[in-house]
Amino acid sequence: MLENYFPVLMFMLVGLGFGLAPVILGRLLAPYRPDSEKNSPYECGFEAFEDARMKFDVRYYLIAILFILFDLEIAFLFPWATVFQEFIAAGEIAWFVFGSVMVFLAILVIGYIVEWKNGALDWE
Repeated sequence: MLENYFPVLMFMLVGLGFGLAPVILGRLLAPYRPDSEKNSPYECGFEAFEDARMKFDVRYYLIAILFILFDLEIAFLFPWATVFQEFIAAGEIAWFVFGSVMVFLAILVIGYIVEWKNGALDWE
């Protein structure tokens, strides 16, 4: 009965090995030379080792949300682009599909312009 679980055990061990091997090799082989430049803030605006309860600007969240918003819209365009050739072959429905995507993109562009005009994308 237990021999049925042997492939599962091997799968778990191989997965654990693939996960731990780079970490262990990196710790053993990589040079460890920390300096102030490596510990400086990188793309987040915070000092690397400070109090976690400090006050910070909310614009960090705004930029992150805008990035996710516009990134997801591009993700919606990929499936449409892959099947659009089939819609063209179908005939009249191709213009409806094309028009609906153009309305979708127009709404995105209007939202982008509004965010730009309101200064949400300005970084000080």
